[in-house]
Amino acid sequence: MTKKIIISAAIVLLAFSSSFGREINKNAGTSAFSFLKINVGARAVSLGGAFTGLANDESALYYNPAGIASFEEERIILGYHNYFIDIQSGIVGYIRPIKPQYVLGLQLSYLNYGDFTETDKYGEVLGQFSGGDLLLATTVGYQYNPNYSFGVTAKFIYEKLQDYSSTGIAADLGFKYTADRDRYSLGLMIQNLGTQLSALGDEKDDLPLTLRGGGAITPRGLPLTLSGDVILPRDNNVDVAAGVEYFKFQPLYVRLGWNSFGSNYRASDSDDKWAGLSFGAGFAFRSRWQLSYAYSPAAELGESHRVTLTGRI
Repeated sequence: MTKKIIISAAIVLLAFSSSFGREINKNAGTSAFSFLKINVGARAVSLGGAFTGLANDESALYYNPAGIASFEEERIILGYHNYFIDIQSGIVGYIRPIKPQYVLGLQLSYLNYGDFTETDKYGEVLGQFSGGDLLLATTVGYQYNPNYSFGVTAKFIYEKLQDYSSTGIAADLGFKYTADRDRYSLGLMIQNLGTQLSALGDEKDDLPLTLRGGGAITPRGLPLTLSGDVILPRDNNVDVAAGVEYFKFQPLYVRLGWNSFGSNYRASDSDDKWAGLSFGAGFAFRSRWQLSYAYSPAAELGESHRVTLTGRI
């Protein structure tokens, strides 16, 4: 009972903590490979990105590598993200148990910047160019016992813009605690611990090191799961995320989330109240697959759409 009270209190604090009165952080925009901060997976995004403690599907490859440690079958994740303007991204992931207590995950993700118009100093159009980012990663999850699991991810990062390129390496470290048949869970993660090997320009930048902590509860007798995260990036202010997944109408899942980072999308005089909110749904079929969708309005920047297919193979 004591553990349940502690975990319940943690979720409440995570969900209702706030970062109102935000000011521009002096480190904002100083990190390399900023695409590493873009949340993945339609289910997790529709929960506001509050997934560090929940981390119970294939997108745990991004949110908490310890989450894959309990998987007993091969799994895949295929995701597509239609971002602002003509920016697009995607993820392909494969997860497989390799020996008792150990699970291996492989991941490839990308971000395409779209097309840019190149001009000379007189404004004459010279042509078009583009750019993008690529991430290759390997994850190992270790389940110490039914309650405690650990995970580590090794990453290789590549970025290209016109004729310039940059590379880097990084690691994620994760921990997850579950109790009462996974009805309660807590997670901690250090994300993007690494260095830039080569830069687009003359100077190398730090990676977007981030600390994440979160939890989730499925209240007894209620067909819903509540999740909450606190996110502390090196290059910005603290963010808080919260989400709820309602599954009374299975195989249909309905999701709603909020992330305080959404306030960054609004101009100072904007009256947009939706930035930071996210909505989504998932549909499970053949008892092994789930197709999920997430919608995230971002005020003046536009709208963001994600579609993700996950399942056991």
